[in-house]
Amino acid sequence: MAAVSLSPGRRAWQRFRRNRLGYWSLLLFGALVVASLFAEVLSNDRPLVVRYEGKTYFPIVQDLPETVFGGDFQTAADYLDPFIREQITRGGNWALYAPNPYGSQTINYFAEKPNPSGPSAANWLGTDDRGRDLLAQLIYGFRVSVLFALALTVIGVLLGVLTGAIQGFFGGKTDLAFQRFIEIWGAMPELYLLIIFSAVFAPSVGLLLVLLSLFGWMGLSDYVRAEFLRNRQLDYVRAARAMGLSNVQIMWRHILPNSLTPVVTFLPFRMSAAILALTSLDFLGLGVPPGTPSLGELLSQGKNNIDAWWISLSTFGVLVLTLLLLTFMGDALRDALDPRKADR
Repeated sequence: MAAVSLSPGRRAWQRFRRNRLGYWSLLLFGALVVASLFAEVLSNDRPLVVRYEGKTYFPIVQDLPETVFGGDFQTAADYLDPFIREQITRGGNWALYAPNPYGSQTINYFAEKPNPSGPSAANWLGTDDRGRDLLAQLIYGFRVSVLFALALTVIGVLLGVLTGAIQGFFGGKTDLAFQRFIEIWGAMPELYLLIIFSAVFAPSVGLLLVLLSLFGWMGLSDYVRAEFLRNRQLDYVRAARAMGLSNVQIMWRHILPNSLTPVVTFLPFRMSAAILALTSLDFLGLGVPPGTPSLGELLSQGKNNIDAWWISLSTFGVLVLTLLLLTFMGDALRDALDPRKADR
């Protein structure tokens, strides 16, 4: 029986799977990201479902006053209040809570210990200096970091591929002009610009994303430029020109698919750099708006509360685990896409 010929992508995937460290890092990181996307189900101070006096409520998506559950005020029900908890669980009533019954902004006013408090049965990883549950902060902060890094990576890849492709394909004066522009733009003091804009505008994730995106594309641009400079001299490009294909068709359909190796390899390392950048800026107070769950803000709390070791230790552990998984994935991708590595 003739051997089945595998596509280059299939062979690369097989090489990636043989790297057990990178493969299991991908599975674990994917599981963590998917779990963080359902953070409201995993960690929330509102019950997922409440059955009270024959009626079914969904507090996770409804704002209900405490009068619905026998309270005296029209204010939103506090489901950590012992009276409300007793009301929705007595008799035939019942409530289904999230595994961790605290949200990202929940402050337990009925806590028995002053804040920050250490790990306990009520707060598995303890609380921060504001009384917020640390596990909830880590879950929501991880989601913010990953989604921000993913958005920054996508924008950086689009800009980097576009500018690198133009430089490498056309070369000459076009390449020279872009290179001089990149040299000047790369010399801009990025941190000073962030400080200036943070002082002028209200902090926001969108503003931070725009500012970091202005500088995050240059590294990938150089790799794509080098690939296009090399590939544009090959025979298949000459054949495409002879067939009358336009420059855009040649770049998009022929050169780009053969220049994606540095792009794919770049992704995990770019995400690591984005997460580190966001964490560092949050640590300095230049990142996301106040009140937004943030790993950098938790590290800053740990620095200001040395005795509350659980804040620094758990946050540092999440950050190190995330960066290690991305690094292992990047190394495995680099080896899997290396054309010099032949299948054995």
